[in-house]
Amino acid sequence: MSTTIDYIIVPGWNGSGSQHWQSHWHSIMPHSRRMEVSNWALPNREEWVAALQHQIDASPSSRIVLVAHSLGCVTVAHWAQRYGQSNAHRLHGALLVAPADVERPQAPLPLSGFAPIPRQALPFASLVIGSTNDHAASADRARTFAKWWGSDVEILPQAGHINSDSGHNQWVEGLGFLARLAQQTRRARSA
Repeated sequence: MSTTIDYIIVPGWNGSGSQHWQSHWHSIMPHSRRMEVSNWALPNREEWVAALQHQIDASPSSRIVLVAHSLGCVTVAHWAQRYGQSNAHRLHGALLVAPADVERPQAPLPLSGFAPIPRQALPFASLVIGSTNDHAASADRARTFAKWWGSDVEILPQAGHINSDSGHNQWVEGLGFLARLAQQTRRARSA
């Protein structure tokens, strides 16, 4: 297996359009691949978890980093619950941006199949990025997810849902968080 880092992009509900930072990162990051599902508008937890496992199985690398947004973060948590222990040796970390609170009151009906949100620690390094004004998850809920998942957490001021609608198209600052995750991973592996 290759020791090159393979980045797997895990979009959220409705996918990540061409102006979304995930699409930009995918275009500029060597060795990146994108999870694909049959219908981004009608999310199905079993299909999404299986699609993520398919991408991990297809990766030629022994060093994988997941880059998830919104419902993609919850997908990673469900995937880790099912497949995490057997794949932990290959996962070098997960950047979990603006996780969607699928348990919140008034959560869109298509997201209900992803509840309840897993509460076990992820068996690899992770960093949750939330926002003080994200409609999909309050800052307190983002901190709660980080606590459940054993993740470091960073709450950005007034960043919205950290997507193209909130002006995060290239999101250069996010690449800094990805670098921070890499440092966290190196420290964890050398300990």
